[in-house]
Formats: sequence, structure tokens, C-alpha cells
Amino acid sequence: MRTMGGQQVREAVAGTVALLRTATDQDWDGVKAGRLEWSCRTTVFHIAEDLIAYAAQLAGRAQDAYVPFEITLDEGTDNTGLLHVVETTGALLAAAVDTAPREVRAFHPYPFRSANREGFASMGITEVLLHTHDVAEGLGLPYEPPAELCEDILARLFPHVRPGPTAWPTLLWATGRGDLPGRTPVTDWRWHNNLVIPTDRLTLQGVTPAAAHDLRLGGDGGFDWIDAGPFHGTREAAGMVVKAYEVGLHRPEWGLFVLVRREDGRALGGIGFHGAPDEDARAEVGYDLAETARGHGYATEALRALSDWALARDDVHTLIASIYDDNHPSQAVATRAGYVRATLEEERTAHEAHEAHEAHDDDMDDALSLYVRRRRPLSS
Repeated sequence: MRTMGGQQVREAVAGTVALLRTATDQDWDGVKAGRLEWSCRTTVFHIAEDLIAYAAQLAGRAQDAYVPFEITLDEGTDNTGLLHVVETTGALLAAAVDTAPREVRAFHPYPFRSANREGFASMGITEVLLHTHDVAEGLGLPYEPPAELCEDILARLFPHVRPGPTAWPTLLWATGRGDLPGRTPVTDWRWHNNLVIPTDRLTLQGVTPAAAHDLRLGGDGGFDWIDAGPFHGTREAAGMVVKAYEVGLHRPEWGLFVLVRREDGRALGGIGFHGAPDEDARAEVGYDLAETARGHGYATEALRALSDWALARDDVHTLIASIYDDNHPSQAVATRAGYVRATLEEERTAHEAHEAHEAHDDDMDDALSLYVRRRRPLSS
């Protein structure tokens, strides 16, 4: 899988600096940056502020808030000097990304209050690309970043956005900077870093469409797997994520998670949902685990944590798990995680819902049993 790291940060910053150096003789203070209310000079300085802030968050391992500092320019700093500041802060973010261990996460407020090194690199690059566009628009300069870089950003930070025919116009539309045929203009937007759910021994790490695409094609998705890599169930689930993303139906918190062991950072298996909750507030879960990781309670720990997280939300009341009748270990996992065997009526309803959405296979359905876990009513 193509990484999102320090080298990509350097490339994005280098493209910005190279472009803006052709216009250092223009009045950056007196010209607005595209659709922004800021001047071009304020916007370029904001790029530097973002880069240094993300570097500080990641290098300082901030957990609860932004590191409380800000940067200022020396009096008399001209446009050339400001670009030097952008270069320097970009180098600092690239270094922080390159030296941070894969498992390190630091505070970022939206939407799940943390990001890893890939997330901070992606956010920094996005700020660079978008605000360079704003400044270039204000100064009358042509600008279009590499398509592959834009595709990577969309598949990592905008998993809820259906890909468009070309990546750069899609990224501009998704951030309120352009129009796409057939899509409503965007007036308010946020990016999404992946959700991570901690347990005592594991972290359940949300899989981005970029990582899912790699897993589906036989890659490692950026994870350090035990044994020979992810099991086929995880790869199939990754394919479901990719399909949902491609048609604009992917909701990141209702996708695939990888089970990562805290003690060594190794990936043990996959767990997740078959999609967002339905109109009856039901969601289906599935899981698999590498053979050598079985027998230690990891699957139970992960399923219990994921189920607790889901049932604490307002949009889901029931979780279901379809398990083969002869898969007694998986049935035991579900039972230990608080699931119970469904009634015949519940199984009939579930089968009817399945038939309404997918091709029906009588032999497969007859071999499956349904286990359910419901939200417990609040005690009075």
C-alpha cells in the first residue's frame, strides 16, 4: 500500500513553495485568497501554523488538547521569508511523521479525538493543497496537485465522500471550493480520522478505504500481521468497505476494524459491521482471528468492546451475528460477549431481510444460526 508519510508532506509543501515563489513580488496582503475572507498572506501563514501545530501534536504525544503555543513572524518578514517558514514547518511535520511509531496517536478534535501519524500527515497535506488553491485563485496562478495525492487524501480523510470522476475536483467540492455535476454544493464539511476503540489488551482500529483497498488486493493494509496475514474473512470485509465507499454509502464507524495487540502492535484479526444500522436500528457484526491468536480471549474481548460501543449509541438497539451451526468456538465467543441465540421468529425476520437485499442461498442460510445482543433498558 502506498504510504502517507513524511515524503508526501515534503512533496506537497515543495509544490506550494515552488508555485508561490513565482509571485513573491505581488501584494499578498491586499488580495483575498479565493473564497476565504483571509488575505493571501494570512492564508499562507495559516499553512505554516497548521504544519507546526500537527508536528507538535504528534511529536509531543498530546492527548487531551492542542499544545498551547503559537508562532509569529519577525517584523518585516517578506513573502520570501514567509515561504521559508512554510518550508521549515513542513520539514518539521515530515520529521515528526517519519519518526513516530505506527501505534502512536495524538489529540485531534474531530471526529473521534485522535489521529495517528498517517492522519496527521494527511491533514497537513490537505491544508497545504486546499490553501494553496485558495491563494493561487486569489493571485491568478494555475494550480493542480498530483491526482494520486488527492486520491490518497480522499480515501483516508474523506471516507464518507463518494469518489468522483477525478480526484482534485472531488476534493475541492467536498471542501466547499467547487461544484460537481449532480451533487449538492457543500457548505459545511469535516474530515474523518479513523475511529479507534481501546480494550485492555487490544485496540480496534478503523480501516480506511485506502487500507481496505490494499487488504482486498492481498496487501497488509498498513498493519503488522502475525503469521501469514489477515484471514479471508477480513479481506472479504475489506471488499465490502471498498464497495460501499465507491457508491458513497460507507460510514466509517460502521465498517471494518483490525484487532491490534497492545503489547507488540501486531494485527491479529478483523471485526466489524456489515453496514450501518437498518431502519429497525439493527446492525450485523462479524469477526475472524488468526489461528495462532485463538484461545486467548481476544475475539471475545474485541466483540464485547465493539458491541458496548455500538449499543451506547442512539441509532442502534440490536446487534446480530450469523454463525455457522458447526462453528462452536465462534458461538462461544458470541455467548461470552453477551449474545444469546435468537428466537425462531427473529431468525425468520432476519432471513426475510437478507432475501430482500441479497441473492438467497437456502443451504447457506439453513446452516447459520442467529445470535443477538440488545441494548439493556435504563434502570429506573
